[in-house]
Amino acid sequence: MSEDSGSRPDFFTRFTTKVAKVLGHAWVFSAAVIILIVWAFTGPLLGFSDTWQLVINTGTTIVTFLMVFIIQNTQNRDSAALHVKLDAVMRELRITNSKLYQAEDEGEKELEEQRRRIEQEAESD
Repeated sequence: MSEDSGSRPDFFTRFTTKVAKVLGHAWVFSAAVIILIVWAFTGPLLGFSDTWQLVINTGTTIVTFLMVFIIQNTQNRDSAALHVKLDAVMRELRITNSKLYQAEDEGEKELEEQRRRIEQEAESD
């Protein structure tokens, strides 16, 4: 097994990692709630105008749109890292079932069949 070559992740990876870490904190959620409360209280002052509604709709749409990509990127990397680690453990344990090494490429039905088969094997041990 080779050690880390010392290469830095690309800009997008570094960016999404940092953003996901920051946005995962409770204070960010609290700030979002405060923004919504302030927005709601300004409704009567602005006569619940179309512009007042458009501000929250546009803001939440943009944030949601961008967060989808950030979350998907971090989940993809987490999943890939988990597969690498599991493959390393399986090799260390000398597991040779190629179906297990390629499980992420299987369909839902095939995965369920493999899960049942493994459970049955575990019960018979």
